[in-house]
Amino acid sequence: MTYRVGIVGAGFGEKVHLPSYAAHSHFEPVAIASPQSAEGVAKERNIAGFRTLDEMLKGVELDVVSIAAPPFTHHADVLAALAAGKHVICEKPFTLNVREAEELVAAATSAGTACAVMHEFRWIPQRMALKELIANNHLAPMREIEVTQLMRFLRADADRTGNWWFEKSKGGGLAGALLSHLIDTATWMAGRYPVRSMGIVRTANPKRHDTEKSFTSDVDDGAFALIDYGDGLVARVTVDGTTAVESVTIAAHAENRTAVSSGTTVNDMRLFAVDDEETSELDCTPSKYGKFASVNPHVPLVMELLDEFVKQIENGTSEVPTFEDALHTQRVLESIGYSA
Repeated sequence: MTYRVGIVGAGFGEKVHLPSYAAHSHFEPVAIASPQSAEGVAKERNIAGFRTLDEMLKGVELDVVSIAAPPFTHHADVLAALAAGKHVICEKPFTLNVREAEELVAAATSAGTACAVMHEFRWIPQRMALKELIANNHLAPMREIEVTQLMRFLRADADRTGNWWFEKSKGGGLAGALLSHLIDTATWMAGRYPVRSMGIVRTANPKRHDTEKSFTSDVDDGAFALIDYGDGLVARVTVDGTTAVESVTIAAHAENRTAVSSGTTVNDMRLFAVDDEETSELDCTPSKYGKFASVNPHVPLVMELLDEFVKQIENGTSEVPTFEDALHTQRVLESIGYSA
């Protein structure tokens, strides 16, 4: 069966959501909604264009609503899509605060449609392999999960366009944009929800500039969480946009061995297993959708997620990141200071 998709948001929505659905055999993107950009994207892609989700819901027949608009719109857009009886995939950060996340979980339960959050990074091959090592007790007993992403793009000398992303009230900042992904990874690898969490968000460079003007940012350019999963397992999760290097490290530390995945970016990783006797590099099965990485590196990962979303629609069970998962991530985010 093919499911008709309407996409909300013409930024990441056009760059990643639209080509991912178009390339997947079970989905057909038929519409896009955006206040400024929908008309141009729709004409180029030969789909329908609307200014708002409400107009799109009234103007075209849809099975799925895929929400890739800024986070301050997620709560209202998800509620509207669910009220219309649609299946929903929502980008991260899920909402601006825990209260909104709880309301969306309740609304999804009442609607009874398939719902997921776009945490496509779970399908990075090295993260999948780490998850399998833990699930099969090759790393046991688990004691610590380490998830760190370092980047340059928010250093003081960086030109960044002054828009909603630099406004806390609209859900901007690194905690929502990237730490949410990393918390989801840690919780998914742990296989259970957090018991408690603590941490901080930090704004090292509030004075910013783009090519036209200077402006003040009140969002975090670094975010740091310590998460307790109970039974002796903790996670240290860090994202920092102000460093001199580009680096990603995902590690699972157990009493018998450690497995470490590292690289310069999330799409350039290698995986190693380390114990008392040796260090071995592990081969990881690449995505079956790898050829679509030329469109955008996220596309193969999103297509893997969509495989599971089809199962959720048709069988009610799958491995999709759920609204409930996203609620627990939101609780961690709020515990370290991300809330609006």
